[in-house]
Amino acid sequence: MNNSEPLERDISRLGFAAIALNGVIGAGIFALPAIAAARSGNFSPWLFLFCAVLIMTIVLCFSRAASFVSDTGGPIQYAGEAFGPFAGFQVGWLTYIGRLAALGANVKLMVIYAGWFWAPLESGLAHQLAVTLIFVILAASNIIGVRKSMLVIYLFSAVKLVPLLLLVVVGLSHVRPDLLVQSGLPEIRTFGETVLVLLYAFVGFESAVVLAGEARDPRRDIPRALTYTVLTITVFYFLIQWISISVLPGLADSKAPLADVSAALLGAGGAALLTFGAVFSIGGNCSASMLSAPRMTYALARMGSLPAWFGKVHSRFHTPANSIIFFAVLALALALSGSFVWLAVVSTLARLLAYILSVAALPILERTMQPPEDQFRLPGGHLIPALALILSLWLITFASMTAWLTTTAFFLVGSVLYFASGKQRNKEGAA
Repeated sequence: MNNSEPLERDISRLGFAAIALNGVIGAGIFALPAIAAARSGNFSPWLFLFCAVLIMTIVLCFSRAASFVSDTGGPIQYAGEAFGPFAGFQVGWLTYIGRLAALGANVKLMVIYAGWFWAPLESGLAHQLAVTLIFVILAASNIIGVRKSMLVIYLFSAVKLVPLLLLVVVGLSHVRPDLLVQSGLPEIRTFGETVLVLLYAFVGFESAVVLAGEARDPRRDIPRALTYTVLTITVFYFLIQWISISVLPGLADSKAPLADVSAALLGAGGAALLTFGAVFSIGGNCSASMLSAPRMTYALARMGSLPAWFGKVHSRFHTPANSIIFFAVLALALALSGSFVWLAVVSTLARLLAYILSVAALPILERTMQPPEDQFRLPGGHLIPALALILSLWLITFASMTAWLTTTAFFLVGSVLYFASGKQRNKEGAA
């Protein structure tokens, strides 16, 4: 661990669990029950468990890597230490792309759920205008100041989980065990494509690892916080999907699945409560992304890995205005041009690529760095990292060509910006 880390180490194990929970539970669970049912029917709850197994192998690898490198940056640090600064930059850039696509998907879904209260918001011009307005508000509130942005996040987070907990508590008495044992296996192609989409509901845990430099005891707290949080979310998701297929026969055709499930369980009042909670939950996730993601390009610019333009600070509000505007404009363009499923796949694909690089870095970290006494250890040696790599590499083969082309285009843009910044640094050094 680098003792020169200048940030205060104040985040506890409970704090990391809360960060991971908020990073993972966003828009995915409010849209994916219908998509899972449409593609795999009554087998869909088991697919959430498979996603959990995959993400848990990655989480355990990240926990092990955090034992070697417990400074701020998480996967950026792991890849940078193992493969050099360009690899570290690309992991950060891929994570940024994942958040970019996720923000576009989440704002789109938030407006669709708001359409439960006013139908024109579900599609068409009203939908597009509402999406645009939300991006303007998110960008403006972040440019004006961090304090105002945090107030929005606190407001949204306060009502995030209550409607979902209510749905689970009420719905448990309506589940049908026969649906779980009578479900047939989907075809392997359908299985892989569906898992790739559903994994969107599990990504985001890395937001906790990025903050390792502010942990009180990162080697002890991060592994336990991530493991317990993912296990809790897995149980939560499995129950929600089981309840959904049990009480809503037309789940596959629903545009706002959990609102319709709540209506079946609790009537119009329950649906309104769930929809209200969905809008706030997704809104809180969007606010957090708009707050944190632009700081990544700002920090990379300050490090010299991106052009200085991204590091410009607003003269009045002292916020990274250029990075905020850049992020908002790109995310808006993605939101207006793509469907929720496509954006979710792009986001998951980009993050999986970053995860693959981070997991591949682990054997190099173990070979080149001195292990501390209190290090988190993986059972089975390299078995879990190998399984994480095999499953991740297998899964990305199911991404569409459009998703690959989009991710590759952003990857190339990042490479151009990185090398352009290097040339600028060399010129300044020569001068």
